[in-house]
Amino acid sequence: MNNAPTTRLCTMMFLQFFVWGSWFTSIAVYMTANGMANLTHWPYTVNPLAAIIAPFALGLVADRFFSTEKVLATLHIIGGGVLLFVPQLTGNPTAFIWALLLYNLCYMPTLGLSNALAFHHITDQEKQFPRIRVFGTLGWIAAGLFVSFVLGRAMGTTAESTAAPLYSAAIASIILGFFCLTLPNTPPSGRGKKISLTAILGIDALRVLASRSFFVFLGCSFLICIPLAAYYNFTQLYLGATGFTSIAGTQTIGQMSEVGFMLLMPLLFVRLGVKWMLVIGMAAWAVRYALFALGAPDQVTWMILGGIALHGICYDFFFVTGQIYVDQRANDEIRGQAQGMLVLVTNGAGMLIGAQAAGMVFNNFLKGADALTLDQWQSFWWLPAVFAVAVMIIFALFFKTEAKVAATPKAEA
Repeated sequence: MNNAPTTRLCTMMFLQFFVWGSWFTSIAVYMTANGMANLTHWPYTVNPLAAIIAPFALGLVADRFFSTEKVLATLHIIGGGVLLFVPQLTGNPTAFIWALLLYNLCYMPTLGLSNALAFHHITDQEKQFPRIRVFGTLGWIAAGLFVSFVLGRAMGTTAESTAAPLYSAAIASIILGFFCLTLPNTPPSGRGKKISLTAILGIDALRVLASRSFFVFLGCSFLICIPLAAYYNFTQLYLGATGFTSIAGTQTIGQMSEVGFMLLMPLLFVRLGVKWMLVIGMAAWAVRYALFALGAPDQVTWMILGGIALHGICYDFFFVTGQIYVDQRANDEIRGQAQGMLVLVTNGAGMLIGAQAAGMVFNNFLKGADALTLDQWQSFWWLPAVFAVAVMIIFALFFKTEAKVAATPKAEA
């Protein structure tokens, strides 16, 4: 593989996550500034809802009828056009949310498509893909810094409370769409194959992978993503309440730590193994929320920043380790289905329920006020902390590391 395709794949991944990071970490602040404080959980509801629908788009369209780079280009250009229109709907909250849903229906399938395209054009997945994927994390970091420090200084105000991040994401999406047309040709991998609903939903993979430990892993993965929704949705509002102004930029500390821990993962994985990597990841989630709770009343900066920095352990030790575990358990025939099923359970169902649950809890604290008090923020963060501890204990007690499957795994008795 020569450097030209590699550079294009890295650029694709950078822009892919620059688009997402530009609006995802500031939308709640923007909605609060425009009279929608009690609706900020809805963007984090339509996003996982689109993630649930995404496998159907991949299985029924992209995998069978059109080249991947053309599907990516079309989705990003249409999505960018929708996002340009979203700020015009702030006076109509219902239309605003529906427009965000439409945008996410365009964007979420591109996450799997961009990975599939990259895998298609590399020869060593374990060595080459992490080097490409890390540019996605760098893109997210660049987006947060751009919103807080470039747009903020240029506008002389807190950019997160304006429509500028949405417009930035829209323009970047359209640029990415046209850039995708320059990517290497990637014909549909499933052309001519029979469409199976059970394969799209991952049911075929579940039948092969079925074991007690795998179901424990899948159930705990679903449960731990419920409190995760609270982090993505309300950290930006919490930072504003505790005196931070560069909100999107501050949150990039989490992605910076993610890069660092990603580099340490191979060494730690050998020493700790799947189970304890996952346990540490879940424990980090509980500690993160506890730090947010303890730091709230007196606005303790190191606790708040420490909680954000733990995102690296939370994400790498849980999500990346989980993806590796699933890959180890699956055979070649179901590997793609198995990873899709994991995304459906975590980023889809778990985040969807978590967003609604966190929104109901937040609105219960809010009770018609404009914002939570610092004491209320403390009470709010203790809830996901306790929830994460409970999930961690269940996982530690009932999960047992299974031997790596060499060919066709069989269900345990």
